Amino acid sequence: MIALIQRVSEASVKVAHQIVGEIGNGLLVLLGIHVNDTEKEVDWLVQKIIQLRIFNDQDGKMNRSLQEIGGEILVVSQFTLYGDARKGNRPSYITAARPETAIPLYESFVAKCSDLLGKSVPTGIFGADMKVSLVNDGPVTIWLEKPPKD
Repeated sequence: MIALIQRVSEASVKVAHQIVGEIGNGLLVLLGIHVNDTEKEVDWLVQKIIQLRIFNDQDGKMNRSLQEIGGEILVVSQFTLYGDARKGNRPSYITAARPETAIPLYESFVAKCSDLLGKSVPTGIFGADMKVSLVNDGPVTIWLEKPPKD
């Protein structure tokens, strides 16, 4: 499972010109799910993201978590994080989970984030053509990966 995390002052996702999810201060998480991912990877990644200390404290040091600042999280599915372009010029996505596997894990990820934060977590629409807008704060962008069966 891969999460590309961006610390944002605001972010939104549109489908068919309609905003389907938006947040203020917090994290935009682009989530890729591997064919072999399980709830084990979901649990690890949710805990890591929620506890990641990438928000500034009173001294301006990245020392506070999303929970500590009362921030929000916007989750957008992104199978292209598993694009393999090592050979040729057209990426292969064979390691990205198919919808029948990915959707339940994606929904579990969102639900667990919501439970830990104590608030609803806006999302994009799985499999839709989405337009994501954000103001990256910092900029701070973190790549987290939990390989399956690790």
